[in-house]
Amino acid sequence: MAMKKELEISKCRSLEISGKSLALLLDPEKADLSLLPITSEVHPDYIFVGGSTGGDTTPFVRALREKLATRLPIVLFPGSAAQFTPEADAVLYLSLLSGNNPEYLIGQQIKSAQAIHDSSVEVIPTGYVLIDGGVETSTMRVTNTKPLSPTDIDTIVSTCIAAELMGKKAIYLEAGSGAKTPVSPEIIRSVRANTSVTLIVGGGIRTPEAMNAAYAAGADIVVIGNHFESHPEELKDFCQMARLLNDPINDQMVNGQMVNEVDERFMRLALAEAQKALAADEIPIGCVIVSQGQIIGRGHNLTETLADVTAHAEIQAITAASQTLGGKYLPDATLYVTVEPCAMCAGAIGWAQISRIVYGAPDPKRGFQTYAPRAFHPKAKTTSGVLETECRALIQEFFKSKRS
Repeated sequence: MAMKKELEISKCRSLEISGKSLALLLDPEKADLSLLPITSEVHPDYIFVGGSTGGDTTPFVRALREKLATRLPIVLFPGSAAQFTPEADAVLYLSLLSGNNPEYLIGQQIKSAQAIHDSSVEVIPTGYVLIDGGVETSTMRVTNTKPLSPTDIDTIVSTCIAAELMGKKAIYLEAGSGAKTPVSPEIIRSVRANTSVTLIVGGGIRTPEAMNAAYAAGADIVVIGNHFESHPEELKDFCQMARLLNDPINDQMVNGQMVNEVDERFMRLALAEAQKALAADEIPIGCVIVSQGQIIGRGHNLTETLADVTAHAEIQAITAASQTLGGKYLPDATLYVTVEPCAMCAGAIGWAQISRIVYGAPDPKRGFQTYAPRAFHPKAKTTSGVLETECRALIQEFFKSKRS
């Protein structure tokens, strides 16, 4: 028989990636491997394989190995004992702790125990906690259990504490495939504050902002599956964002101000938003808002598209950030915008209580420093000139094309 490995999750070879990680969930019954946009440069940290209703896992994992352009850990997320395959690197040995059906607390585990024991697949004991995401999920139907209410945070936290006390090395907070609402940051923060094991969060996450909100609240691994089935082309954006969170930081001087590489990275994302405006024949200004290292809102100029003079990039991003966090104030946020904010946007930034503003190119004709130098919150800090050359060139290119 194979010798079982050390189960401390920090030592697991299959989950050894440090920092914030992204897992792509593939259902053998539904996934089309020909559409999988994974390259050696752009890829998630893990591939989770499994589903609630079945699927022939062994040939799927073999085909997946052949398809992948780079070696990635393949971790089973089994819906039943029948989905175990020794072809995987690891298995989340799940106990459905949010329900009271013994078949999924211990029954399926008994049925798969001998096969797992005799394999060399790494075992990660995991407490699986289903939280109501606003839809009836296949997990609910198959297990004949009900999810926990997202408003009953005390029960959710107690369930997760019990999981750790029982020796689980990971907790999986799941809103369910196709959930209308993901697990809330409040729930994630509460579980993170009361447990120390690896925290996995999945279900209903459809934007990089929602992924970042989960990371900021304390998730170690975010799992996305259903969204990428419909939008495989968006995998690149999610992967790049997850990479950004884990890259090392170096400092440099810009216009006499100490600026770290993170400022340049987020300003490049703001420039990407500005490029979207340019493609729509809008004045190319882009904005992203960051909290605790995570993008919580982004936007670009839409004044022509929406026929709305207030639809500036900063306004769009502030609205998105407030929706992400569920509140109108953003005191822990940094706003990155490619061009110095105008007086209107400076006022909105001030009302939102944003604590730091970073902009690229100055705008002496319309910028806040000329018309509203005191519009920001009194404690707000400002950094200018980050990627100024690129930001200025984009604006100049736009207006030059209009004059020609």
